[in-house]
Amino acid sequence: MKHISVIVPEGSSIVDTIIAPFNLFKMASAHHQKLHQLKEPPYQVDLVGLSNEPVVYQGLFSIQPTAAIEDITQTDLIVVSPLSGNLERGVEKNKAFVPWIKNQRIQHDAEIASLCKGAFLLAETGLLNGKTCATHWTAHDLFRQKYPSVTLIPEKIICEDNGIYSSGGAYSILNFTLYLIERLFGRETAIWCSKISEIEFDRISQSAFIIFSGQKDHSDEQIKQAQEFIESHYEEKINIESIATMLHLNTRSFLRRFKKATSNTPLEYIQRVKVEAAKKKLESTTETILEVMYGVGYNDDKAFRNTFKKYTGLSPKGYRAKYNREMLYE
Repeated sequence: MKHISVIVPEGSSIVDTIIAPFNLFKMASAHHQKLHQLKEPPYQVDLVGLSNEPVVYQGLFSIQPTAAIEDITQTDLIVVSPLSGNLERGVEKNKAFVPWIKNQRIQHDAEIASLCKGAFLLAETGLLNGKTCATHWTAHDLFRQKYPSVTLIPEKIICEDNGIYSSGGAYSILNFTLYLIERLFGRETAIWCSKISEIEFDRISQSAFIIFSGQKDHSDEQIKQAQEFIESHYEEKINIESIATMLHLNTRSFLRRFKKATSNTPLEYIQRVKVEAAKKKLESTTETILEVMYGVGYNDDKAFRNTFKKYTGLSPKGYRAKYNREMLYE
């Protein structure tokens, strides 16, 4: 019998994001056993803590681990559950998991899957260095700062790199768990779990859920001035060289400093600000798509649609149909 370890982290986490994957894996294993008339379930699933003591969350809910890390000498899949709250403090509280995760990967070739901001604990192992990774969009900037050797894929809900998996945020972990179930048990079992649990199948992007609020968690005041200028003049045609001149910087220095401070080029930043403004209009107004396009400073219909889809994963029409209340009830 193979083994799945769902980590029960210390500190702050959301109970559902630990229990739901645990239950889905057990459901999949039981169904697969029945489907193929096996004598025993193909996987044992454990809630694995640093000890056997219950872990209390929000002062209200507790999870009783079914095993401690010292009890699990070999596992086939480690699910690194999400952390919440202060991520640096959360990583510190759970550092004892790091050598155990590394040992299972190096000595036993265990696969590892981080859920949401569990990517921070996984990154502490060094196993993500040189690899790609996904995490919740609200943590992208901090993740890049802390783990520059990891290639963050911002738009992805599901990321896979040679047996190490990671996912976007919040309850998209349910979609990610179905993805893992398909890998372990096959598509038939995954579809069955999807239907029984009423979870959308094959959703792989979190782009449509990202709220861009500008990356200003840096100390470069001149670049902050540039960001504020862009955000105040997004309806206009913005010239990058003119912004550099306004700040008394040469263009090359401006481009380098802007990228370092925001993790975006100025052009990407301008596009994201315009797209965020367009999203708000599509969500809350009855303006036509052309009116929205002109209102955020685009004159080329094809360029607007391509840029909008690049950052949201949806066409402007598709986005409006999904998020505009009036459209929902037409």
